[in-house]
Amino acid sequence: ICTVALVKWLVSTIPNCYLKLVTRVLRDLDVLLAAAVCTKAGKALVSRQFVEMTRTRVEGLLAAFPKLMNTGKQHTFVETESVRYVYQPLEKLYMVLVTTKNSNILEDLETLRLFSRVIPEYCRVLEESEISEHCFDLIFAFDEIVALGYRENVNLAQIRTFTEMDSHEEKVFRAVRETQEREAKAEMRRKAKELQQIRRDAERGKKGPGFGGFGSSGMSSSNTAIITDTLIEPEKPKPTPVPVRSSGPSKALKLVGKGKEVDDFVDKLKSEGENIILPSTGKRPSEASKSLPPPTHTESVHMRVEEKITLTCGRDGGLQNMEVLGMITLRVSDEKNGRIRLKVNNNDNRGLQLQTHPNVDKKLFTAESVIGLKNPDKSFPLKSDVGVLKWRLQTTDESLIPLTINCWPSESGTGCDVNIEYELQDESLELSDVVISIPVPSGVGAPVIGDLDGEYRHDSRRNVLEWCLPVIDVKNKTGSLEFSIPGQPNDFFPVSVSFVSKGSYCDIQVTKVSQVDGDSPVRFSTETSFVVDKYEIL
Repeated sequence: ICTVALVKWLVSTIPNCYLKLVTRVLRDLDVLLAAAVCTKAGKALVSRQFVEMTRTRVEGLLAAFPKLMNTGKQHTFVETESVRYVYQPLEKLYMVLVTTKNSNILEDLETLRLFSRVIPEYCRVLEESEISEHCFDLIFAFDEIVALGYRENVNLAQIRTFTEMDSHEEKVFRAVRETQEREAKAEMRRKAKELQQIRRDAERGKKGPGFGGFGSSGMSSSNTAIITDTLIEPEKPKPTPVPVRSSGPSKALKLVGKGKEVDDFVDKLKSEGENIILPSTGKRPSEASKSLPPPTHTESVHMRVEEKITLTCGRDGGLQNMEVLGMITLRVSDEKNGRIRLKVNNNDNRGLQLQTHPNVDKKLFTAESVIGLKNPDKSFPLKSDVGVLKWRLQTTDESLIPLTINCWPSESGTGCDVNIEYELQDESLELSDVVISIPVPSGVGAPVIGDLDGEYRHDSRRNVLEWCLPVIDVKNKTGSLEFSIPGQPNDFFPVSVSFVSKGSYCDIQVTKVSQVDGDSPVRFSTETSFVVDKYEIL
């Protein structure tokens, strides 16, 4: 009654300018000062102040908190001369509310329980690292519980809704933006198709006269003009092809065949110093037969040693991943050679992981490097390929890269000057049919080639410049290619490489085949291949 009378007297007597100050002083008598999550040693992990307090003041209050607790008594609050600590243990931590001594303890305990229920909503485990990781989420949730030192009338579900800030207007805005992006992408694809069609029509118009001249070197000018017009005219669907009979001696029908005239024309271009590449194989005519042929003769015991490499490098250096998978496949075509054993010579020191077939005697292979069946009385399957040994090598060691590729695009006034070079690091290998594919920008024409080791081919449809090298071995372990073309440095990546080799990268070979009974030698043949599954410089 006295307090109410005092308040009424103050309101009626003091000026309005001091009324707000008096109201604030009275309100501060019953207020929540701060909420914090701290360790048992008093170290603050998260602290939210609801009135004006300095950091030093808060840290001092929390540091004094563990010293005030009595371990022998079970209380949820402790008091000092100025503040009250209301707390709840959370495993190795404490949830602490710092209030004035005049605050309602029952309301403070209810507020503390709500704070304690909020923390597990954002932290999976109650540890220091988890609290620190989600500190801002906790602070936002604390602000929904208490405002200006007084608790808001909210529950846990409302706090979750407020912190998620789910907005219907935002969803509508995002849906509209995604629709606009899809429409823009569809329009972009349509424009790109139109440009490609225009480019193909232009190229078809340019190639028509050239092709007519290529095949009609022995024709008259009138015949040449007729054939050119026929090639440029778009094709019309015909139900059945009607053979055309020439009334006079004409050579126009020789255009459809690849006969002696084509060979003579190619030989003539070669004699003039031109680099001719066959469009079907990507090689010059003189090198079309250099691909790895299948073995013409195999013995009754034949083995294939196959290896595949997958490699990814960075453009600035650094091997991201390299994996080599290998397998020895056995094929027995004669029943009398079914019960045999294979002597394997493993000269690799790179740390291979070897794995034998489940029916192979692992103890025998581990002790003597010999592949034989667990039951020596059984035979290998006849006339079927059986994988008897697998190996795997995975590394990030740059020194194990068989062929390094270095691509240096440099911007110039007219575009980019690109310098690309290769180096064979494993000199024991002989790589054949090497093709290094460099992507180039579309719609800017063919690149201008400078220095070149080997040959090249520009595929305008795929927008790729292919650098073709018949053989890379110890005699020509390095080479380079320089070209210029409008574009940006990022336009020339990723660079991909393909090759084949008759040698084994991991140097695993079968050196001897013998009978199980009597250990007599058996004639055998071996086929070795080392190919590329994926070889990219990103």
